[in-house]
Amino acid sequence: MTTEQVWLGAFCAAATTLALVALLLALRSRRRARRTESLVAALVGRIDVLESGGAASSTSATGPLEPLGDADATTYVITHLDPGAAPPARPIDGRLFADIVARETVVKAASWTAGLRRALSPESRNRIRFQVRQETRRAGRERRAETKQALREFRARERAAAGHTEVGEDVA
Repeated sequence: MTTEQVWLGAFCAAATTLALVALLLALRSRRRARRTESLVAALVGRIDVLESGGAASSTSATGPLEPLGDADATTYVITHLDPGAAPPARPIDGRLFADIVARETVVKAASWTAGLRRALSPESRNRIRFQVRQETRRAGRERRAETKQALREFRARERAAAGHTEVGEDVA
């Protein structure tokens, strides 16, 4: 094989990989768009129900919780709040629970993605690179200064030790 064939093979492999990544990103964005459209449709439906007066009901001042009529005995209207009492638990259906969990997950994923995108931005990388370089240089300077100081102290001790033991010795 010639080097041109090797380069052509590598280029084809890179192009294939790039095409697969682009396809995966397109499929992912399409799925995300569908999910967003379904969430918007669900929210529009919920807003329509709330605005139509489905949640509006009459209240009375006789007791803390009173059932509304015989037709819907499980629906209660709060007519009095006791500051010391905890609010009664309200059961929710599986779809609402899944909707709440999905929204929390989407919000967390979106915030994580935004934070990661910000952390990997060129400005952040350059700032981090600059700070790491400054810290490396500072540590090197500090290490060299400590080495010099240790050598000074070592030589001073050597001179002091040599001065005490060789008092009567002729050096010349």
